[in-house]
Amino acid sequence: MAKLRVTSGRQVCSLLAEHGFSEVRRRGSHIVMQKRSAGGTVTVPVPDHAELKLGTLQGIIRQSRLPRSLFEC
Repeated sequence: MAKLRVTSGRQVCSLLAEHGFSEVRRRGSHIVMQKRSAGGTVTVPVPDHAELKLGTLQGIIRQSRLPRSLFEC
């Protein structure tokens, strides 16, 4: 497995938007992204920080159900 690259919350939001997610709302320092499909709705909160911690990024990857390779170096 390759290493995850250091990304900001806004970079993650733009990557999610490229894969069908849309911004639903903002509250404080968090952006809530959502993807609707026939199988249900996937909601992912993303902190609007300059650098996301590794565990936070891993949680976003898990919740979004996108392949980890999109977030690797």
